[in-house]
Amino acid sequence: MNIKTIAKLAGVSISTVSKIINNYPDVSEATRQHVLKIMEQHGYQPAAGAASSTKLNALKKSQIVAVVFAGKLNVDFSHPFFIEVLNAFKKQIGLLGYDLLLFSNEKFHDSGEDYLARCRHYRVDGCVIIAGDEIEPSIYDLARSEIPCIGVDLKLDGPNTSYIMSDNVKISHKVIEHFYINGYRDIGYLGITGMTGVMKIREDAFREALGHFNMPLNEDWFVYSDGFLEQQGYAAAMRLIDGGSLPRALFASTDLLALGALRAFRERGIRVPEDIALVGCDDINACRYVTPALTTVRQDKERIGRLAAMMLYDQMHNQVQPNAIMVEPQLVVRQSCGARPLWESPASGERS
Repeated sequence: MNIKTIAKLAGVSISTVSKIINNYPDVSEATRQHVLKIMEQHGYQPAAGAASSTKLNALKKSQIVAVVFAGKLNVDFSHPFFIEVLNAFKKQIGLLGYDLLLFSNEKFHDSGEDYLARCRHYRVDGCVIIAGDEIEPSIYDLARSEIPCIGVDLKLDGPNTSYIMSDNVKISHKVIEHFYINGYRDIGYLGITGMTGVMKIREDAFREALGHFNMPLNEDWFVYSDGFLEQQGYAAAMRLIDGGSLPRALFASTDLLALGALRAFRERGIRVPEDIALVGCDDINACRYVTPALTTVRQDKERIGRLAAMMLYDQMHNQVQPNAIMVEPQLVVRQSCGARPLWESPASGERS
């Protein structure tokens, strides 16, 4: 029994068998497993010096975890929420002995390549998928594969998957409750055009919460940006201002959008919170340094990142099958919406 015989039995070339013996990455996983099975059935072991143990070498863990920023509306290192989550993930997974491999998704939009093929090519042990919007179908192919995956802000239901996110229903309900307690009734919403996933959950919960408190829902006060960035929130807020009728308070679905709205209001001479109260979501670092400091809902980015790392580690080691985890959000009240409109003096400082 030799390489030539194994190649003939498997229906592949001798060079393919050699690559598998030496653990080269440019062989498809299906071919690799097929040849390994032939070797095992016939008790073939490589010659001394080729590889100490063919099967163990071929199946050796890479100690590499792939990081995918999914979605055509990409969220990446420019987004402070996700970069803080990724930093926490990196630290925790590093302590567990893993390195990260970052996947660029730009070329996937215009080619036939997919994430599953790329993960198999690099023989990653697992994958963390960080959600944007308009998720590519190849993401779900990856989630249905044998590769363990954890979604951040993305629901996954494959055989080796789980996911983690903040409780987005509670986020919106906490905001509406805060408006209600402080006497605000005419409420607007700043969202993102055509969003699915987390942002849709957040907006649906916002509408539901308005109904729960029997507060008016005015579609004229719902305005949408073209993306996540501050300048896009600025443009959307300008459209709201130009509509001629402003709500008494506005919930921006992310802090970056809220910061854009704050800039628009300032340029148009609209005072926050005296003329319009403003609440964001995420509690990025900039919130406490702008004027007025931004009231927001804190997502525990450190906790999300560390939990995602531990969930993926357990998935990769078949220790447990983690359920999806919803992380509790926390309202942080600052000057942009800390005052009761019936009172003369606004609240100051920060409470939580």
